Parts: sequence; C-alpha cells; structure tokens
Amino acid sequence: MPPAPRTAGPPRSPDAALTTALLRPWRPADAADLLTAVRASPDLDRQLPPAALRDLDGCAEVAGALAAWGPRDHHLAVEVAGRVVGSVGIGSVEPHHGTAWLSYWLSTGVRGQGLATRALATAADLALGRLDLFRLELGHRTDNPASCRVAARAGFLPEGVERARLRYGDRRYDVETHARLRTDPPPDVHLLPVRGVPVRGVPAG
Repeated sequence: MPPAPRTAGPPRSPDAALTTALLRPWRPADAADLLTAVRASPDLDRQLPPAALRDLDGCAEVAGALAAWGPRDHHLAVEVAGRVVGSVGIGSVEPHHGTAWLSYWLSTGVRGQGLATRALATAADLALGRLDLFRLELGHRTDNPASCRVAARAGFLPEGVERARLRYGDRRYDVETHARLRTDPPPDVHLLPVRGVPVRGVPAG
C-alpha cells in the first residue's frame, strides 16, 4: 500500500519554487503527491485520467506508469522542496523523424511563478539534446491563454489552429499547435536542474 497523501498543499512561496525546483523521472512512490496535486487542482481532470485518480491506489498505478522511461514516452516530475507538484511529458517519440509531443501541468499552488515555463523549456532542452530529437510539438486549447504564454516563453512558435480538436463533456474546443525546432534560437529562460535522467535506457538511481 502506498503512503497516505500529505495534508498540506505544495509550497506557495516564489522563492521556494525558484530555489528548490528540479525535474526528475517519476517514481511509484510519488502516488501521494499526485493525489494531493489532483485534489488541489480540479482542472487537472482535463489532462489526467480522472477515473484512475480518485484514490491513492489509482494514483499509485498512474505514478507507476509515468515512471516507465521510454522508449516512446518520457515523463518528468516537477519537484519543489522534495514534493512533486507537476509533470512534463515527452511523448510519442518518433526516432526516424526526430519528433515528439510535449505536455505539461502544475498543481494550482505553484502556478503563476514561471515554473511551468522553466519546466517546459528544460524538458525541451533535454529532448533536443540528450534524446537527439529535432522537432517538438505541443497544443493547448485556444481558451487557455496561460498555457499559450508558457509555450511561447519556452520557445515554441505557434503554427496553426485545429478546429474542434478536443471534447470535454458536450463542448468541443479548438486547439492551437506550437513547435520548437533544434535550429530555433533558445529561449531566455533559466533552466531547472535535472536529476536521474540518463542519455538512454532506464533512469539512473
């Protein structure tokens, strides 16, 4: 049985996010932090499978799946002060074409501090460098300007709008796509430290 979720929310201090934040591979033991993040952030049900995240056992299964490293999907936990408060995914890796799809989310308590931009830019740097990819893509709903700002600040240029791409409930949403190439100028972003990520294979211990 995984440990019980912590009752306190993630740190809200901007200084804590700036000085202790890092990226690392997910671990099965992150289930309690995942459940805390989900309970604190109702909007995450649009980015994570809500049915699987209703209790600690379900979060343990999801955290275990996120901990699997490659070859087509790589998930990095965003850790602040020793606790997981978000995630960045490098998914659908296509080695022949050198492409991947990136995704990201943060718990409500650590948003608005530039952490999402730093996490996304760091994951992109890893994907274009250690994973030797060339083109990275992502998308966000057109009614989510905050996510658009994160993408732009992390060096992802807008490329177009896919009409009615997503459906939540009875409503369909347009999605704006962005991409970043290895040849694009890097963004002016202070990258996060990365721990436990190898060049190839399973995460380091």
